Amino acid sequence: MVNSESLNQFLSTVVGIVWGLPLVFLLVGGGIFFCLHSRFLPYRYLTRSVALLGRGADDHDSGQLSHFQALSTALSGTLGMGNVAGVALAISMGGPGAIFWMWVSACLGIATKFYTCTLAVMYRGKDSEGDWQGGPMYVVREGLGRRWLPLAYFFAFAGLLGTMPSFQINQLVAILRQTVGESMGMASAESHFGFDLSVGFLLAGVVLAVAWGRLRRLGRVTGVLVPAMVIGYLLLTLGVLMTNLEKIPAAFALIFSDAFSGHAAAGGALGSVIIMGVRRAAFSNEAGIGTEAMAHGAAKTAEPVREGLVAMLGPVIDTLLVCTCTALVILVSGVWSASEADGIALTTQAFDLLFPGGGKWILVVVVTLLSMSTVFTFWYYGSKCLGFLIGAKYQKHYIWFYLILVVISSVVSLNLVVNLIDIMYALMAIPTMTSALLLAPKVRAAAKTYFAQNPH
Repeated sequence: MVNSESLNQFLSTVVGIVWGLPLVFLLVGGGIFFCLHSRFLPYRYLTRSVALLGRGADDHDSGQLSHFQALSTALSGTLGMGNVAGVALAISMGGPGAIFWMWVSACLGIATKFYTCTLAVMYRGKDSEGDWQGGPMYVVREGLGRRWLPLAYFFAFAGLLGTMPSFQINQLVAILRQTVGESMGMASAESHFGFDLSVGFLLAGVVLAVAWGRLRRLGRVTGVLVPAMVIGYLLLTLGVLMTNLEKIPAAFALIFSDAFSGHAAAGGALGSVIIMGVRRAAFSNEAGIGTEAMAHGAAKTAEPVREGLVAMLGPVIDTLLVCTCTALVILVSGVWSASEADGIALTTQAFDLLFPGGGKWILVVVVTLLSMSTVFTFWYYGSKCLGFLIGAKYQKHYIWFYLILVVISSVVSLNLVVNLIDIMYALMAIPTMTSALLLAPKVRAAAKTYFAQNPH
């Protein structure tokens, strides 16, 4: 029987293979290509992207969500533990320099999301029940043709496993145990299985209540949760940083210096720092991965370019803003170099040090909202992938499998969860980026027509 340590070692080896230079070149090189191919169009229209959020849904168009709800749903899948625990993992595994490469990936991700999410609306397809759907699997099927269908099924399979709630639930249970369970005597560092499992069942019940309302309820829930959690988290981090302003320049200097030296990374290898930054950025904002395209593909609009403009705000909010705040808190606190903790435990230590007493409790509330909104959205993504694989009429049964995953994720090890998700994200990127690169001329032609008709 394979033990957990052997399984972790095997998965770590696979992660090293799939997250090698070829995939980094695909994501980073693809982002550079989209920037040049579009003549930097996404960056020139960022202000219009913000203005479009106030536009209501077009009732006569196909789709299920308004622009704002589509962005909120997509952001709820990216604004989560990747911004809090994922940043901590990037620093502990790749050093402070990994944050710089997360920024680079996010800047390129703006163009990538413009292309992938424009295509998600441009090449929507009907599922086996006759409902319109979006996402990389439909982009491949409708845009590239039937001979590319294996690539579509490849994405759907990887997406089914890659959108498991494992990381979000695992880290949420960890912070609830450390703050609530241990302080109230319901759990300890040595004995916490019963507490973790109980929390897992409780969270499964919450997921079932939201999932029962399907996508429209999800859109309404995320439309409220996402703005609230972004504002709440930014207020928390900015409040902490304002009391440590004198340390912020040194934190930025450390990020930039380590980005090109790799001295703080494991083994001191610059390539490892870059790969870690790109990997964590992909987990954070999902640019080029393809999951967010499923949310934007459900937008109620007949104008693909308009949805692409809305979608490209994701990396700006997610990585350049929220992840940067988390990174600065961790670096300013100094816990990254003095603690053996990783993930959410490291971030909690940083807030507790800089904001003793109240910081970790506020973090618990915000992180609960962050992680649960992601869990809700991942259920939607996974059900759509299952519907593509075996038929849409069966996707409603996915919720029961998903609830089991929620419970299991509450008690499994962090390393196993991170390795499995990293593998699936790498696999999802292959069909997403391949189809976007092949169909890029279609996006540029559509953008040219759109801006000729809508110059302002």
